[in-house]
Amino acid sequence: MTPTLSALRTGLERARIEFRHQATSAQEVWGVLFFPVIALLVMFILRDTTVPGTTFSLGTQSLPGILAMNVMLTGFTGLAMTLTTDRADNTLLRAKATPHGMLGYLTGRILSRAGMTTLGALLPLLPAPFLFPGLTLNHPTTWPTLIAYLTLALLAVLPLGVITGSLITNPQSLSLVTLPMMLLLAISGIFYPITALPDWLQALAQLFPLYWLGLALRSALLPDSLATAELAESWRPLETTLALSTWAALGLLLAPFVLRRMARRDSGTPPRRRPTIPA
Repeated sequence: MTPTLSALRTGLERARIEFRHQATSAQEVWGVLFFPVIALLVMFILRDTTVPGTTFSLGTQSLPGILAMNVMLTGFTGLAMTLTTDRADNTLLRAKATPHGMLGYLTGRILSRAGMTTLGALLPLLPAPFLFPGLTLNHPTTWPTLIAYLTLALLAVLPLGVITGSLITNPQSLSLVTLPMMLLLAISGIFYPITALPDWLQALAQLFPLYWLGLALRSALLPDSLATAELAESWRPLETTLALSTWAALGLLLAPFVLRRMARRDSGTPPRRRPTIPA
């Protein structure tokens, strides 16, 4: 077995162990579900409010957006936080000290985070039919569409988490990421149709993957009649696929470059000082 394949095998085993530990830990699962549970409770309270121009519940319409929010928080922010913390406590340095150790480390971290992100997106769907009537969970195209979009979302979101975690040098600086994330949540149609926002905010939201992920999940989980509440009164499947694919391609292209720069910069030893030559 080549060293690269051996590192990948080690990474897969690490991912299996990490995911099993996280998925069976009440604290880890609660950390993944905390924000969607709070959001779902708020939307349940607003279940009698309707989407403008329809008789459909605003709470049900917001559920896919809440799942999209959790994918971003668990996948992007969670992976960035993990990498930043591992840099601070020298976990990354120890991984680099072994041959192909970074490859095994990243494989394990990314795959285990992908598993927790998927878990965080699917678990809230268990009580959803009882709390939010109107979802199309029994439609034959729902689950294939949902799985396809979640896979594409992971490809778009996780590389961005790797890039961000490689650029941020300490956990305290993660506030520079969380604040813009909260602003994106406010303008991406997560809790209310984006058509209610000014045109310039609609255009700004469409530059980022969160809006497209929310639209993708709404197209999978809501009836087609709700497309009238979207921009262009359509689910725009082609534009959604192209937007998420573009973010995935950019992330996959940039992540290895940023990781190499981070690996060269974090040598584990202080920089050499030039000797002072006495006058």
